[in-house]
Amino acid sequence: MSEQPVRRVLVVEDEAMVAMLIQDLLAELGCQVAMVASTASEAADMAMTCDVDFALLDVNLGRGQTSFQAATILGQRRTPFIWVTGYGRDGVPERFSAAPVISKPIDPNLLADAVRNLG
Repeated sequence: MSEQPVRRVLVVEDEAMVAMLIQDLLAELGCQVAMVASTASEAADMAMTCDVDFALLDVNLGRGQTSFQAATILGQRRTPFIWVTGYGRDGVPERFSAAPVISKPIDPNLLADAVRNLG
């Protein structure tokens, strides 16, 4: 029986405790967090250079910053992503509506379903 390869993930989250929770939840799903960004500029830089299977993006990164630029870059690179936000689907612009949305607080079962559905 062959094992599934470990899926590498970029996490974009400005709250350290939430980022740690996400890392724990992803580890339980057999994923490895390859990179963590907490600002819009870090997220955009990592989105340009990352070698990951998918990303989890918080919409609002504090101080008026968003992860929309990172999402655009990931889309151009054909790297799938999942929104993780306290604003639900209403917080995601229409141009990103194809990406799944998980509301905060994060339900581990919904996260597992979204990760599994990425393929």
